[in-house]
Amino acid sequence: MRFKYGKYTPNPVDDLDMDELMSKLSDLLLSSGFQDPYFSGDEDERSMQALYDAVLEALLSGGVLPDETLQQLLGDQADDEARARLEQLIQQIIERMQDSGFIAPAAPSQNLGERRAAGPGGQGEPMDTNMRFEVTDKALDFLGYRALRDLLGSVGKSNFGRHDTRDLATGIEASGATKPYEFGDTLNLDASATVLNLVRRAKSARADGTLDLEYDDLVVAQGEYQSSCATVIMLDCSHSMILYGEDRFTPAKRVAMALAQLIRLQYPGDSLQLVLFHDSAEEVPIAELGRVKVGPYYTNTREGLRLARRMLERQRKDMRQIVMITDGKPSALTQPDGRIYRNAFGLDPLVVSETLREVANCRKAGIMINTFMLARDYDLVAFVRRVAEICRGKAYFTTPYTLGQYVLMDYLEKKTRTVH
Repeated sequence: MRFKYGKYTPNPVDDLDMDELMSKLSDLLLSSGFQDPYFSGDEDERSMQALYDAVLEALLSGGVLPDETLQQLLGDQADDEARARLEQLIQQIIERMQDSGFIAPAAPSQNLGERRAAGPGGQGEPMDTNMRFEVTDKALDFLGYRALRDLLGSVGKSNFGRHDTRDLATGIEASGATKPYEFGDTLNLDASATVLNLVRRAKSARADGTLDLEYDDLVVAQGEYQSSCATVIMLDCSHSMILYGEDRFTPAKRVAMALAQLIRLQYPGDSLQLVLFHDSAEEVPIAELGRVKVGPYYTNTREGLRLARRMLERQRKDMRQIVMITDGKPSALTQPDGRIYRNAFGLDPLVVSETLREVANCRKAGIMINTFMLARDYDLVAFVRRVAEICRGKAYFTTPYTLGQYVLMDYLEKKTRTVH
């Protein structure tokens, strides 16, 4: 048998930090329509060309590959050979993303082939509908976990924490004093105290040396009571969330995904649901959160609150709350006949009065509303403070960059002050 030896050439993909790459691509993978706010499709944002450009930017901006590897790849000057090596590397990275299950080829859409690029005579060639990709559930789950880790790290939290209260209850973790067992308690027995009660009560053992354990002998250990919470995130997806030169919708989605991860990993007894509100309002599964985009133009806050209240009224939790993330004034109202009344200027007296009436309904139902406002218009600030006053909630005036810290810290700290 003959062996042929050659010089080993390392593959730059082996040095790739895939976690860091996915984080740098998160804006593209969670795209919300910011690149083209006047077009409802997502062909450009989900094209392989857009992915290629994003990977190239991630490689050149540093952090994804070691500087030595990048220097060896590009050489001293960007010649044709260096560009060819870079293109080959990007293709390998995209293939690795597919093999890892982060992206998948998108099925051709029937209406996409009808869109044509205008030519000199008005004619054009059909778009290549096969060169598109879809973001998988695995990628969205990873981005949610990454967002949670980054947000908790930014507020100095190395651990996720617990929903502690001042009450004691029988549970698995014995962190409180013992108590006599009562019907309905978790049978978390304090064995030594129970046996001691048995010995004290029994005058003498049976002939066979056994003792009869009775109901009054039982002693259980108490643990700190962990309260449960039902939360509905009301996410504004009107077009104002991506206008005025700033994408506020993608950071809001990222925060909601991090909160979903926090509840799934640390508080499985809690519940989280999602409501999108625009001209109207709709419930969206949490699993689809990473794929949602901005919707119609107006802001029907009243309809969003009404839907969230009905969803929470079906929940039987210690606490029920609405987390509303928005940047605009209420500008739409669903009338009794189903028609949508719209006022583009916002703060219409009719719209405001009906919205505040729904806020009062939430308070009557025992539902707290915490508003996270991404704008600071004077009239809007006054409206948000009025909402907080009616429902005894909180109003946070924040930015897309600090939104996550406020939302997570509010969620983590709220239940520590709960007294049952």
